[in-house]
Amino acid sequence: MVQPYLFENDEHAALRAQVRRFAALEIAPHGAAWEEAEEFPVGLYAKAAEAGVLGIGYDESVGGSGGDLSHMVVASEEMILAGRSVGTTVGLGSHAIALPPILRAGTDAQRARFVEPVLRGARIAALAITEPGGGSDVAALRTRAVRDGDHYVVNGSKTFITSGVRADQVTVAVRTGDAGHGGLSLLVIERATPGFTVGRKLKKMGWWASDTAELHFEDCRVPAENLLGGEGAGFLVIVQNFAIERVLLAAQCVAIAQLAWEESVAWTRERQAFGRALTGFQVTRHKLAEMAMRIAAARALTGEVVTRVQRLGDDPSLAGLAAMAKNVATDACSYVCDEAVQLHGGYGYMRESLVERLYRDARLYPIGGGTREVMLEIISRTSGF
Repeated sequence: MVQPYLFENDEHAALRAQVRRFAALEIAPHGAAWEEAEEFPVGLYAKAAEAGVLGIGYDESVGGSGGDLSHMVVASEEMILAGRSVGTTVGLGSHAIALPPILRAGTDAQRARFVEPVLRGARIAALAITEPGGGSDVAALRTRAVRDGDHYVVNGSKTFITSGVRADQVTVAVRTGDAGHGGLSLLVIERATPGFTVGRKLKKMGWWASDTAELHFEDCRVPAENLLGGEGAGFLVIVQNFAIERVLLAAQCVAIAQLAWEESVAWTRERQAFGRALTGFQVTRHKLAEMAMRIAAARALTGEVVTRVQRLGDDPSLAGLAAMAKNVATDACSYVCDEAVQLHGGYGYMRESLVERLYRDARLYPIGGGTREVMLEIISRTSGF
């Protein structure tokens, strides 16, 4: 049984039930097959929108279902727990990192054009920041956009882009100015734009159902009206977006660890060894207790960050605390999934086992959204040393 976050109320409980029904009906029966196929049906976006799931956390004025970060965290957890497919969950939710920059820096016309269709399930949105020549050093990105009349001419490449293969629109970090963070801007680039091509569909260790791509821009002419905010305003928006993304990643880790733990409890209660269930051995009970303890700690810190966002908004302390939550949650998730495979023995190493897949899925989290090492640097800087 999942312990609710302390910020939860009756509204969150109703939301959990709503998302649980959707995920159990639309994802769980097919999730394993979709992971093997390395994609889920595009029609799932429309189904999620119709069920009111896709728009959770977005204001009704832009076509959302209402709610805030706390509702997004709860919904994400239930999608993983009930849907049992991390790849499907993260692919379906790629708009959670692609749309906030548009909402934060865009005009009303841009919101109507680029946000509402996505929340209706009519378009797929992705975020493109990482480049082949660099990872977490956002300020060093090289994809350049040069103003030419009513357009920007974009040249460069992006990689590791979630939903990049099928995205109809991509929120792209580009360099419009000099070197450093001050020269960064954000453009929304649509699939049909001449000069924009999708490269390889990347093969990954985990998250198989979520497509990941390389993107290329060669003399790609993007209407200037697609610029979010002014030139040079991109870095602050990116940093603010990263903080919220890291909270959501932490919440996903808590959910994955919870699912792996629940699978382990059920397995060790049923599995017999030397004439008794595995839970009859102290070593097994202590493993399960250690797993539960680490999940609880990660849940508590993640919930603390969400509560601070609700009360303080874009407070300067958010970046450091979000980095802490991400590291604590990713550490817990990695540990729990590893122990889950160990408790399942040989079956835990088989592709037919859910914990085998969760083990692979978990490995991305200390890397994606900013590596564990970068999180430590953020923590040290925001702590004043």
